[in-house]
Amino acid sequence: MKHSTTHSGCGSRGAMGRRTVLSLSLLSLSLAACGKRGAAPSGLETPRPSTAQANVSVLPQLLEIPGLARLRQVRLYLPPGYADSGKRYPVLYMHDGQNLFDDTTAYAGEWKVDETLNALARAGRLELIVVGIDNGQDKRMSELNPWDNAKFGQSEARAYLDFIVKVLKPRIDRDYRSLPDRQHTAIMGSSMGGLISHYALTQYPEVFGGAGIFSPSYWIGQSAALDYFAQNPAPADARLYLLSGDQEGRDMVDNMRAVHQSLLKAGHPSQNLAIKVTPGAGHNEAFWAGEFEQAVLWLFRP
Repeated sequence: MKHSTTHSGCGSRGAMGRRTVLSLSLLSLSLAACGKRGAAPSGLETPRPSTAQANVSVLPQLLEIPGLARLRQVRLYLPPGYADSGKRYPVLYMHDGQNLFDDTTAYAGEWKVDETLNALARAGRLELIVVGIDNGQDKRMSELNPWDNAKFGQSEARAYLDFIVKVLKPRIDRDYRSLPDRQHTAIMGSSMGGLISHYALTQYPEVFGGAGIFSPSYWIGQSAALDYFAQNPAPADARLYLLSGDQEGRDMVDNMRAVHQSLLKAGHPSQNLAIKVTPGAGHNEAFWAGEFEQAVLWLFRP
């Protein structure tokens, strides 16, 4: 299971006493011990440069999640020609914002959403806005889980989705040139983010017209989750992109296939459903990054 957080590196673990003068050789040994994510001793720390592209920014204010008394950071990707175009753009809302654009904030490597979309924009294939919502770190499992859980606590999914729909989306539609209708609004995530993305499509069908459901954690809701999605199919015109790797475990693949079958049984048009099981792929950011382009092109196809 992915628990995303910002790496702080080795910090002061390599520091000597305040009055000790470090030799260059000791400093080199200390940095080597820390590895790629390490830091120089206290007072000599050099942060790693961001890998986010220039058209990625962080909203200047943290936004409050009503009902949870929490503040949340939001990251924003705008198409390369946004400033000069005057056009309006579709919007993709994504979870685990720390992992989307910047390797320095990612848990285990970034999705390279910005690099991928910049290349698609240059090729004239797709331009859209991406809104990345940082996860709640130790609250991630309760915020993204629609069901109460003995281990992870009471579900906070409704409050989290209400924040996206009632606080964040109105702000994006007000301050940026979005196409606000559901046909141009989708939601995407992986693992618990995949689960909450599918749930969002059933809870707010008037808001989201598509969902990228990567490695969805249907397992956490057990039979209640499978029953819920069987009994609450998405609108027929909604697009659902289901993805998992065959090395993520049989439950992951089997549950996803069961949900896919229940959607077909409910009459969801096959042209609005995509399901893919990637051979050799496991539960990690590198897999999801490699599948992002295909999924986003399918979700936002004309």
